[in-house]
Amino acid sequence: MQGRMVVTSPVIVAAIVVVVSLSLAAAVDARGRSRRLVRSYDEPCKKMRLYFHDIIYDYSNSTSNSTSAAATKPTALATAVSRNGTFFGEVVVFNDPMTEGKALPPSLEETAVRAQGLYLYDKKEEYNAWFAFSVVFNSTAHRGTLNLMGADLMFDKRRDISVVGGTGDFFMSRGVATLRTDAVEGFTYFRLQMDIKLYECYV
Repeated sequence: MQGRMVVTSPVIVAAIVVVVSLSLAAAVDARGRSRRLVRSYDEPCKKMRLYFHDIIYDYSNSTSNSTSAAATKPTALATAVSRNGTFFGEVVVFNDPMTEGKALPPSLEETAVRAQGLYLYDKKEEYNAWFAFSVVFNSTAHRGTLNLMGADLMFDKRRDISVVGGTGDFFMSRGVATLRTDAVEGFTYFRLQMDIKLYECYV
C-alpha cells in the first residue's frame, strides 16, 4: 500500500499562524484578569512625560531631603585615570520622586510616582552611567510598575533606555524612554525629563 503525500495549502498555513498568534497575544495578570495585547511600531499605544528628581546625600546636605545615596565608593582606577575622578565603579541606590511638572513635590517621600533602583558609573575616562529601575505608580490614575534599564550616555543631549516590562496597569508593557538632562546643581541634584512611549500594551 503506497503512502499518500499531503499537500498543505498556503491559506491553511496562514490561518494556523493567525490563530496561534492570537492565542499568544492574550495573557492573564496577577489578579486573574484576561488581558489583550495591543502592539504598534508606528504609533505608541501609550505615552507620558515624567520628571525624575535625584537628590544624592553627600554628608553635607539634609538627610531628610536626600533621595539617593552611594552604596559603593569609586574605584581606585577612577582617580588613576582622571585627576578629578569620574566616579567609575560607584553604585548609587535611589528612591526618587517623579512628577508630571518640573517642580519638586512638597513631600519627597509621599509622591504617587517614584523611581526605585540603581545607577552605576561605568566609564573611566568621563562621566557615564547605567540605569536599572522601576517606576512605581500608586495613584487613582495608575497602579503598577514599569521596569526600565539601559545606558545613560550622559553627554548626549537625548538618549534612550528600554522599557522591558511592567505590572498592574502596565502589565508586560514594552517600549522606550527618552531621557534628557533638564537641570543639574553640582553633584547633589539632577533632574531628567523622561518621555515614555509604550509600543506593546496589554489592555
